[in-house]
Amino acid sequence: MIPAERQHFILSCLAKRDVMSIAELTERLDVSHMTIRRDIQALERSGRVISVSGGVRLSQRLDFEPSHLVKTGIRTAEKRAVGRAAADLVEDGMVIYLDAGTTMLEIAHLIADRQDLTVVTNDFAVAAHLSVNSLCTLYHTGGLVERDNQSCVGDATAEALTRFNFDIAFISTSSWSISGLSSPSEAKRPVKRVAVQGARRAVFVSDSSKYGVIAAINVMPLDSFDTVVTDNQIETTVIEAIRKKGVEVIVASNGQANDPGERRLPDPQARRNVE
Repeated sequence: MIPAERQHFILSCLAKRDVMSIAELTERLDVSHMTIRRDIQALERSGRVISVSGGVRLSQRLDFEPSHLVKTGIRTAEKRAVGRAAADLVEDGMVIYLDAGTTMLEIAHLIADRQDLTVVTNDFAVAAHLSVNSLCTLYHTGGLVERDNQSCVGDATAEALTRFNFDIAFISTSSWSISGLSSPSEAKRPVKRVAVQGARRAVFVSDSSKYGVIAAINVMPLDSFDTVVTDNQIETTVIEAIRKKGVEVIVASNGQANDPGERRLPDPQARRNVE
């Protein structure tokens, strides 16, 4: 059986079962564990499956993003922990970008007392909080208003970001995998990409519930980032796979950053893969 046939068989099995183990697939296909792992890696690169501990499952599809109001009440403890780990990366006098999202709002809460910072954001909730609670230098990008998510998107927003040289760009998304970030909104793609390209250090921030969710629009590969910050519910195999891409992983637990592996210092001269 050639790889394409095996991969089709794996997808057919997963259509009937939520999760299948590698051991079961090797028995059914009468091939080695290594062969099955290669097939799973190929399917994972295409966004059709997600590796789990000892097995594989179909990826979830995201057709539209929940509103800002809905997201505010989801996984608040994890977002708080991840936000704190991300905020710990902000040093005195930095110019930072905060992308749209409720985890970004957590970061804003934690840096509100840092009047030495320059903060740029496309998120209205972030801007509103900092405008009232902080003395930092604050910019909002403007642009096309996406009401449900209380943010601005599109080419005008992306163009506004080209004016800045960021020390850190914090980027969020509602769907990601080992392949990279995706979104149901094409208008978000140029904003995130321009922010990353204009940053000395690009940091992707997301709780683990968004991993293994795929949306229609590819935004950028995961190795576009210097650092990924997530919570401790992420699979160990996922952490290892991210690190193999040369990306630092910081795992937040109970409000604290926990990076059990060696931390990679970002190279400001390195070319990021955003193609």
